[in-house]
Amino acid sequence: MKKQEKADRIGEILDELYPEPPIPLDHTDAFSLLVAVLLSAQTTDARVNIVTPDLFKAAKTPAEMADLEVDEILEFIKTCGLAPTKAKNIKKLAQILVDEHDGEVPDSLEDLEALPGVGHKTASVVMAQWYDVPSFPVDTHIHRGAARWGLSSGKNVDTTEKDLKKLFPEDTWNRRHLQIIYFGREHCKARNHDFEECVICSWATTKKRRQEERDSWSKKKKKK
Repeated sequence: MKKQEKADRIGEILDELYPEPPIPLDHTDAFSLLVAVLLSAQTTDARVNIVTPDLFKAAKTPAEMADLEVDEILEFIKTCGLAPTKAKNIKKLAQILVDEHDGEVPDSLEDLEALPGVGHKTASVVMAQWYDVPSFPVDTHIHRGAARWGLSSGKNVDTTEKDLKKLFPEDTWNRRHLQIIYFGREHCKARNHDFEECVICSWATTKKRRQEERDSWSKKKKKK
């Protein structure tokens, strides 16, 4: 089966499973979404949703956040991975939003990526989920799925993003990336995955790929 045929069939399956995928990070505006996405690096969305309510009670706007000390921000987010660095970046980006963007979150990928702690993926999420600009942020679930399904070489997330953008229609990107994330979490996990039972991997993943992953799992088990 050709890549495009695979992508078309996968898209149909994802639309059936997740016709209107919700945004997993709780937020009320562009700023709260930006901070939540920044916090989600190496941290579960569930953990982020636990810590952000109290953080945003203390500082709802960039101006209020910039007025907090780094240690104050850290106290709210200390259970998140890389919390000390994230606390510093949140304060810095809040100050930049005040000084350079009139306290507003920019609607440009370039301006977002210029903010401290905001990489391409984080910026793309904000563009897709708040500004509704077609984007295809690639996280670990999407990177893994695209490689398993033979839609991308899987060499790096940049390559995966480019490959998926070619295969899926632009008007589906914003929901497609959320759909694959949910599918990865619920049906296509990283380790000890049952390829035969998976509604996509059962037909999209090659025997070679399945064996490579099984061999990798076995090696990791032996090391423990």
